[in-house]
Amino acid sequence: MKPELSSVFGLTLAVTVLASGLSAQTTLRVAGNFPEEHTATGAMQIFKEEVEALTNGEILVQNFPAMQLGGAQENVDQVRSGAIFAVFTSIAYFTRSVPELEAVSLPFLFDSREKAFEVMDGEVGDVMDAALLEEGFVNLGYMELGFRHATNSARPLTSLEDFEGIDIRLQPNEVHLDSFRAIGANPQPMDISELYSALQQKVLDGQENPYNIIYTRRFFEVQEYLSDTGHFFDFINVVANADIFNSLSPEHQEAVRTAMRKAVEWQRAEAEKLDLEFRELLVAEGMQYDPLPDEERARLREATAGVAEGLKARVDPEVIEMVLTKVSE
Repeated sequence: MKPELSSVFGLTLAVTVLASGLSAQTTLRVAGNFPEEHTATGAMQIFKEEVEALTNGEILVQNFPAMQLGGAQENVDQVRSGAIFAVFTSIAYFTRSVPELEAVSLPFLFDSREKAFEVMDGEVGDVMDAALLEEGFVNLGYMELGFRHATNSARPLTSLEDFEGIDIRLQPNEVHLDSFRAIGANPQPMDISELYSALQQKVLDGQENPYNIIYTRRFFEVQEYLSDTGHFFDFINVVANADIFNSLSPEHQEAVRTAMRKAVEWQRAEAEKLDLEFRELLVAEGMQYDPLPDEERARLREATAGVAEGLKARVDPEVIEMVLTKVSE
């Protein structure tokens, strides 16, 4: 039987009535912004299977990966309104309403994925989760999007000066935008759904993303040069509508959280394993790979050092200092 939409606490929640008429199935609609072959999409499937098994089929999960329900910002808005239960996307798409997330988006903040997750799995993550909750979102977990690297079709990026005047797409994150302004580039915020055509039509020179996104979104078809800038470490967060989540029984809430923990654990391990493999695939597809010399990375770090001070106008300075302290521990 097809799901029928019913209102639960004023929200749109899909409910399927079983043939017996004695019980009901709750259907949770989940969106994803990543291609089918991306690890985040694999994590969506694990989440679905685990939730349905843990609830003996009392909860069904309908997954809509690969932007089937629209772009990243559209999905965030759909979660906010309750049109869908949750979304798998970059934390960047929540920074406009939850600017605290910008504190973990600072340039050259993390030297390793291990440190990044140590920080987000602790007190810092608790602060971010509380800020999300104030906006009506329940955060279910942080996954790896990864270190972000720059590509373009104008020239190899091997020095600070090479970034001067580059028109480059970034996520809608003010810290990211300020960082690229600080090194002389011309950053343009744009939803990922619009990026391929913008690069193809030469509206932009370049973009920056983890290797896995550059490959799975086939940006190698419209970009020539790749550099291992590693300027930001980016997180995927799985964010649910708080009212829908709270309308679930305590047992079902715990099933959702347990299922997500398993999905997060798998995704992080898989993303780490595949990271450099994706870089090699990009080279095999014809991209020119130019490693960024250590001394130039140090110059980029120095040039963007003032971004943290600028962030204090939007975010409680104590939050920023807490992040910096935890990173240095």
